[in-house]
Amino acid sequence: MSHKSIRPKRVRHQEHEEHVNHERWLVTYADMLTLLMVLFIIMFAMSQIDAKKFSLLKEGLAMGFGGPTASIVKDSGPVSDGGAADSEVTSLDPGVENPGLSGSAGGSSNQANADAMAKAEKQAVQAADRAQAEQQASNASQELHNLQEVEQKINQALKKSGIKDAVQYTIDQRGLVISVLTSSVVFAGDRADLLPGGRRILDAITPTLRTLPNDIEVDGHTNQLPVPTRNYPSAWELSTARASTVVRYLIQQGMAPNRMTAAGFAGTRPLYPPSDPRSVTLNRRVEIVVLSNLTATRSTP
Repeated sequence: MSHKSIRPKRVRHQEHEEHVNHERWLVTYADMLTLLMVLFIIMFAMSQIDAKKFSLLKEGLAMGFGGPTASIVKDSGPVSDGGAADSEVTSLDPGVENPGLSGSAGGSSNQANADAMAKAEKQAVQAADRAQAEQQASNASQELHNLQEVEQKINQALKKSGIKDAVQYTIDQRGLVISVLTSSVVFAGDRADLLPGGRRILDAITPTLRTLPNDIEVDGHTNQLPVPTRNYPSAWELSTARASTVVRYLIQQGMAPNRMTAAGFAGTRPLYPPSDPRSVTLNRRVEIVVLSNLTATRSTP
C-alpha cells in the first residue's frame, strides 16, 4: 500500500473588510486649528501700529491736501509697536530726488510738512471760531428780534388800556427790562401794597408774559433819598417786599411760579444820579425782566 505523502492543507486566507478609521476627523480638526492660529497671528501683527510710520503717513496726507508734495511710506523692516522698524520716504514730486530720511533735504522736507500741518490746523481752528461767532451773532440777532416783538405786544396792550406812559423799556444782556414807576400809582410811600393803578398795569402786561417761554425776574429799587423807612428796617426790605408783591400778583394771574424770581436792590442801582431831578421818581421803580434765553445771568445789569 503506497503511502501517499500527506500534505497539510493550505489554509486559505480569508479576505476581511478594510478597517474603518473613525479618527480621521482629528486630522481635519487639527488643520482647521492651525489655520485659525495663523489667522490670529496675522491679525495681531496687523494691529501693531508703527507710530513712526503713522506720523509719516499723516504728514504725507497733509502735504497732499495742502502742499506741493506728498510722501508715501516705504517699508524696509518689520513692524513694531515702538516704531523701531526702518522706513524711508519716497517723494512724489518729480523735480525732487528721493533723499530718504537722511541728509539736509530730508530735514527740510520734514520741516515743510510740519509747517504745512501747523498752518492747516491754525486755519481749521480759525474757521471753527468764525463759524461759532457767526452762529452766536445769528442767535443774538434772533433773540433781539424776539424781545422787540414782546415789547411791541406789551406796548399795544398798555396803549389799549390807556396807560402807555406808565412803563419804560430797555434791552440789555439780561433781556427785556420793563421799568414800572413805583409812584403813588403803584405803591404808596414806604409801602409794599399794590395799588389799583399798579394792578391795572400788571393786568395789561400779564397776558403777554404768560405766552412766553422766558423766565421772569422782578427787581425792586428805591431812590437814594436819605429818608428813613418806618414800616421796614431798611430800603433793602422795602425794595424786596415790593418785588415779592408783584411776583405774587403775577402768579395769581396765571404765571407759573417756577418761572418767577424776586430780588431787591434798595438804591444801589439807580438809573439817574442823585443830582438829576428825575432820580427821585425814576429810580424808585419795579423792573419786570423778560430774561433772555441766550444767557442764564440773573440780577446782573
